[in-house]
Amino acid sequence: MMSSVLESSVADCHPANAPDYMPVAQLRELQLQRLQTVVARAWHQVELFRSRMDERGLAPQEIRSLEDIGKLPFTVKSDLRDTYPFGLFASPMKDVVRLHVSSGTTGKPIVVAYTKEDVDVWTSVMVRCLAGCGLHHGDIVQIAYGYGLFTGGLGAHYGAEALGATVVPTSGGNADRQIMLMKDFGVTAICCTPTYFLHLIDRAAELGVELKELPLRVGVFGAEPWTDSMRRHIEGLSSIEAFDIYGLSEIIGPGVGCECRRHQGLHIFEDHFYPEIVDPATGEPLADGNEGELVLTTLSKQAMPMVRYRTRDITMILPGQCECGRTLRRIGRIGRRSDDMLIIRGVNVFPSQVEAALLEIEGTLPHYQIVLTREQGLDEMEVQVEVTPRMFTDKIGALQGLHDRLQGALDHVLGIRVRVALVEANTIERSQGKARRVIDRRTS
Repeated sequence: MMSSVLESSVADCHPANAPDYMPVAQLRELQLQRLQTVVARAWHQVELFRSRMDERGLAPQEIRSLEDIGKLPFTVKSDLRDTYPFGLFASPMKDVVRLHVSSGTTGKPIVVAYTKEDVDVWTSVMVRCLAGCGLHHGDIVQIAYGYGLFTGGLGAHYGAEALGATVVPTSGGNADRQIMLMKDFGVTAICCTPTYFLHLIDRAAELGVELKELPLRVGVFGAEPWTDSMRRHIEGLSSIEAFDIYGLSEIIGPGVGCECRRHQGLHIFEDHFYPEIVDPATGEPLADGNEGELVLTTLSKQAMPMVRYRTRDITMILPGQCECGRTLRRIGRIGRRSDDMLIIRGVNVFPSQVEAALLEIEGTLPHYQIVLTREQGLDEMEVQVEVTPRMFTDKIGALQGLHDRLQGALDHVLGIRVRVALVEANTIERSQGKARRVIDRRTS
């Protein structure tokens, strides 16, 4: 039997019943109650959190207001690796019904745990996400996120089923089958990474399938940063409405926040996830409207509560209320992370800047790669960009003109000179999940 949390969330599709529209004073009261409960739980059950509280001379009962959250210690990703596998659990294993693992590039992976109640909360916020994107009972939703240890597939799956939609659990890969099922089943919505959907767009064109003629009307894209330029490109080629969804395994998975149909930022489901913005360098809190690092506290997670988790995602809390009427606060779309910054000859460069510059130039495709090398002790950066087949059949002067426009756009945006290499379509390896944008061939 579903918990009351999940049962009420299915009714959230109707604004009158939705926690999304809760009066702000009532929401803040709920947040404080839940914050006090989660702090007490973590203090009693998680040794690392208790030791850090003790170092500060801080007891759970001293959290008397939401402003007191700033007194609490941060949690960072290395804490999960250092306590691998179960060191941050606040529930006994007999109460844990699910484990997910996020693969790490170095060292131990990240392990996250869920009680049954945690899974119900996860399902409920995904229902609210999908409903906010205009999906409802009767939609046919293709889930092309990876299933298994990755949180994306199962998170979206549970939410879509609870919404009353028909789920097509394709997982990632096998683009030809994805397109066949999308066409044959009359799929109306797809959930995947934006770069994988771009791959499906390309492959559909090769197969002679016109996506604009299919019932497909909504794309819910996440798991990697993507720009508004990418959104316009996707919507122009497929005629869908593209939505940005946000989440991370350490907090719950997808469903921490999502755009509504106004596309005025991502609503954070802050009855379950309390957002802060801090200065990435100092950790000091920043006021709404100021860009900084997003910090999240789980307000209802039982198996593995996260208190003031530093996401490394750079965004801001947007001032004011969304035109949709939701009282939930919104964050700006996340285009970069504090830890994906490249430093090239003393200049800070983010892949999102490269993407935004490239997509403004006609004749390019939204497939690019950044290759880093070191020559005579200096870092060099080359941006490899796929161009349309027509450009390679035109005169050499057209290619040179395109090269020069791209060079100028990148010089202007980045503030440094980088190499531009034009490559033929389908040269750059396609993403079956998260795109690998940066190839680092530097040697230390």
